[in-house]
Amino acid sequence: MTLSPADGIRQGFQHLLSWMGASFEAATEADMLAALDGEQIRQLAEDCGLSPHELLALAKAGPHAADEMPRLMQALNIDASEVEFQMHKHFRAMQITCANCGAKDQCRRDLAAGHAQVNFASYCGNAEEMNQLRADPRFLSAG
Repeated sequence: MTLSPADGIRQGFQHLLSWMGASFEAATEADMLAALDGEQIRQLAEDCGLSPHELLALAKAGPHAADEMPRLMQALNIDASEVEFQMHKHFRAMQITCANCGAKDQCRRDLAAGHAQVNFASYCGNAEEMNQLRADPRFLSAG
């Protein structure tokens, strides 16, 4: 199916709006944190179960910095909700690793192509944890 010029422009415009929205969302969160003093940041980080450094790194990475993790878990037949419920702190640590990952482009390409379950171990900072989770029947997806 070929796109008409109008469809191509519309898709490009929608992509631009989506990117701008995500950038605004990330900037707003970073601005909110920047307005806090050191003690407020420490308390907020503690409430989230993070160090102040981890909280600031996550805010800098943006609100969708770990979106690949549940998608990879799904590709590996891991129930992300069950992992988060039973191993909350470990799940958060894995999210931080994912948020700070330098191989996001490769991960996204593999997820889109359906190859992530084969290739992830070569670049994923959570590969060892993912393999442990998918070997544990408690965390396997029902479907």
